[in-house]
Amino acid sequence: MKALARYGKAFGGYRMIDVPKPECGPEDIIIEIKAAAICGADMKHYKVDNGSDEFNSVRGHEFAGEIVEVGEKVTDWKVGQRVVSDNSAHVCGVCPACEQGDFLCCEEKVNLGLDNNTWGGGFSKYCKVPGEILRIHKHAIWEIPENVKYEEAAVLDPICNSYKAIAQQSHLLPGQDVVVFGTGPLGLFAVQVARIMGAVNIVMVGLDEDVPTRFPVALELGATHVVNGSKEDVVKRCTEICGRDNLGLVVECSGANIALQQAIEMLRPNGEVVRVGMGFKPLEFSINDITSWNKSIIGH
Repeated sequence: MKALARYGKAFGGYRMIDVPKPECGPEDIIIEIKAAAICGADMKHYKVDNGSDEFNSVRGHEFAGEIVEVGEKVTDWKVGQRVVSDNSAHVCGVCPACEQGDFLCCEEKVNLGLDNNTWGGGFSKYCKVPGEILRIHKHAIWEIPENVKYEEAAVLDPICNSYKAIAQQSHLLPGQDVVVFGTGPLGLFAVQVARIMGAVNIVMVGLDEDVPTRFPVALELGATHVVNGSKEDVVKRCTEICGRDNLGLVVECSGANIALQQAIEMLRPNGEVVRVGMGFKPLEFSINDITSWNKSIIGH
């Protein structure tokens, strides 16, 4: 079967290759992939040649499909079920994070469809969910309700990221305001979660390239205002919209250093930044405001 694989540990190295169908062990599950979404973590490798011939992994960590094979010892799942994976393949099961059921933060976690794994991912026809993870993490896969399409279930990963950022990690209350940096799926899902949770002003911050398409989508999904960071003073404009006293939450989904700097600057005392996006450049600005005014940067 065909699969999109990554080679090497540096950025890049995508190749379409032939791989064997995974074998189902006594505790494993085999899923036939019906839909797989493309993540920003995938795009950063696209069209980048790192020159390596060292196999890394079959990619694709946001996927949904149908169970087509189960091991003889599997009792919780059956052939024919429509499921979506949370992409876990291995956790240690004994660290403080695992003891709390917070498997995302296990330092030994290995993901399906991400770096350095041998289980495979969703950018292929079949994917194996190993019994090892199903013993420890019962919700490493979820059954898809009948009224949810495979394509919709495949983006449960970024939906849950946005839900966790606002509903679980922040202290947002109905009637408060939210600023969201970044107009990708994480940012657009964050707008919807904020609307559902009763935010009043929901401000989406983007750039010139977002004006034709993503800004209208953001407004359709629940944003009350859009701010063009390429042309406007972002801190001034967001403060005008929300008022200083009500600007207590910024969800930073872009990963840009300037966005984090602006987020810290616009927050009221005791405000929170939930940093969902990732960037790889060192900070070149002071974060003393988080000490002076008890502002919080919450890792996601």
